[in-house]
Amino acid sequence: MRIAIDAMGGDHAPKEVIKGSIQAVKDFDINIVLIGKESIIKEELQAYKFPVEKVHIKNADEIITNEDTPTKAIKNKKDSSLVVGLKMLKTGEADAFVSAGNTGALLTGALLLVGRIKGVDRPALTPILPTDNGCALLVDAGANTSCKPENFLQFGIMGSAYMKKVLGIDTPRVGLVNVGTEEGKGNDLTKTAYNLLKNAPINFLGNIEAREIPGGIADVIVCDGFVGNVMLKLMEGMGLTFYSNIKKIFTKNILTYFSALLVKSGLKEFKKKMDYTEYGGAPLLGIDGVVIKAHGSSNAKAFYSAIRQTKKFVETGVIDEIKQYICVTGEDNFDSNE
Repeated sequence: MRIAIDAMGGDHAPKEVIKGSIQAVKDFDINIVLIGKESIIKEELQAYKFPVEKVHIKNADEIITNEDTPTKAIKNKKDSSLVVGLKMLKTGEADAFVSAGNTGALLTGALLLVGRIKGVDRPALTPILPTDNGCALLVDAGANTSCKPENFLQFGIMGSAYMKKVLGIDTPRVGLVNVGTEEGKGNDLTKTAYNLLKNAPINFLGNIEAREIPGGIADVIVCDGFVGNVMLKLMEGMGLTFYSNIKKIFTKNILTYFSALLVKSGLKEFKKKMDYTEYGGAPLLGIDGVVIKAHGSSNAKAFYSAIRQTKKFVETGVIDEIKQYICVTGEDNFDSNE
């Protein structure tokens, strides 16, 4: 397996990207291609011992930054690490591509350079969220801020395929985010989407409210990208606030400090459970190739986890599963249910 990696993308590139990538090469049966400025990559690699036959470099002199406009960046920066990596995926030079770079550029580039799975109307950005009993896949987290009912249907199908193949959940529970749990709740969009999902070849639970998500009510959470992105950012903010307040409580005085020692192991376990670096990145489902978006602030551990996730994505045939079920639903099915 050959995984192309955007060595220049992310807040801590290339140091943390390369550090995580080298550890992944040591632990997994993979080859990697580090894409970026060759001189910088070679200099960083000097700090590590690794199987040289498994680590390759592809020079790319340009870098797409977070300030770049996605479409213009893809068009004008053809020698950027992100564009070169996506082209490698399209031509078969790589089995997958991982980047922590500009999210909009990655989405745009994946659509323009790699293309969609036939029958998929809109690909989705799908991060994994920690829950009380494991994790859930959020579909969509920002790629599509305005959706049609059939988009929700495809989100549920693609999310189910991913959780079944990559996370090993036999019958993933799919929930539609809404303002209430009753079938008639919501606006025209969610009501129509409900009927499509109810008749789809998935384990559809029905409507779910946002407060139920952290408890693990569903394995796949379906919503449009506007709602998904707001929920994701709120959960991140709440997590940071929670950790900050817990720290203040346990460092208030000598008694609380010793109390912290008594529950230290439990706190460590809880922190690990809620740590995004354990889950890696967000797959772009609906793209006809394996593309993973790592968090922009990814450290070496997060990038390592993203590569581990990518490896499983390739091995388990998620894309073939999606193609099979998208064919089952079909465009005619959309029309008959609207």
